[in-house]
Amino acid sequence: MPILKKASSKRRGRGGDFLALLLLIGLMGGLGWLWWHEKHPAKAVHKKSSAPARVVEKAKEQPKIQPKPVPLVFPARLTADFPRPVRDVFEAQIALARRAISPGSIDGAIGSQTRMAISIFQQMEKLPATGRLDTNTRPLLTLAAPVFTTYAVTTNDLARLQPLGKTWLEKSQQTALEYESVLELVAEKSHAHPEFIRRLNPDVNWTNVAAGTILQILDVDYPAPADKAAQVVIHLSGKFLEAFDAETNLLAHCPCSIAARVEKRPVGELHVAVVAPDPNYTFDPDVFPESQEAQAIGHKLILHPGPNNPVGVAWIGLDKTGYGIHGTPAPEQVGRTESHGCFRLANWDAEYLLKLARVGLPVEVVP
Repeated sequence: MPILKKASSKRRGRGGDFLALLLLIGLMGGLGWLWWHEKHPAKAVHKKSSAPARVVEKAKEQPKIQPKPVPLVFPARLTADFPRPVRDVFEAQIALARRAISPGSIDGAIGSQTRMAISIFQQMEKLPATGRLDTNTRPLLTLAAPVFTTYAVTTNDLARLQPLGKTWLEKSQQTALEYESVLELVAEKSHAHPEFIRRLNPDVNWTNVAAGTILQILDVDYPAPADKAAQVVIHLSGKFLEAFDAETNLLAHCPCSIAARVEKRPVGELHVAVVAPDPNYTFDPDVFPESQEAQAIGHKLILHPGPNNPVGVAWIGLDKTGYGIHGTPAPEQVGRTESHGCFRLANWDAEYLLKLARVGLPVEVVP
């Protein structure tokens, strides 16, 4: 029995030593793991963040397409001393328009109509006609007053608004073809693209504009005409119209839509036969053979005046049957869409040309 007890005690001692050894090895391993991570923290972090880093790097490789910025509110433009040279394309559009050199609907972006307007100004100043706002042009193209002003919406403005009929018959049943919205009204007052006015007034709820609402708009007025024009020239290839006095000084330049079909574009000298502000429009189905609606109506309709009348706010009839110079319900599309034969201008340009025109005024149409 004593021998057995002795043998059992020896086994237990050896087993305890073995367990102690395992615990010691485990403790040393744990201490080693902690020591390694203290010495190599970057590797541990890198392992966790490497995937997002690759995503960021890949995103940087993709070029970001940003929309062209449209000038909105620039306090310096309101307080700067005047006169001064224009600073950018937006101010150039204002300065040109104030000289009755229309760049089309003002939008703060350089386009074909703005380039043409700059080119016309350069020719007047005997500069190379580059169509660019270059270092020779900028000092001569000046602003005499701030580019912005404010407009308070009136009850009369709201009273004149009405939805525009979708069909010819619906339009003929309206008492007037007025503006559909305050946005449309103030855009035309500003000679501006409606989207530009929207961005100038980001806090305005355009679907519910109340009387008394103060809007920021562009301060654009054409010069008061000193006399009637002596000649009008329409350039078909360039899609623009110009009016001159008796000494061939330029009185007005503006973009112009022309007939879609070449055979509908008369070349040569015509004359003004009638000058009519706020005209009615006679809808004739024979002029719209491609329209199923027109052919279904089958008879003429009279549409009342208004800025959304098909000929806008002015009609300058020519001595060629069916032809005239007139306004349009969509000024921002002038020069970019084509007509059935007449020469279409923005309403503000047609209205200004009306002041320059007279019965008998020569109108030269050149290729």
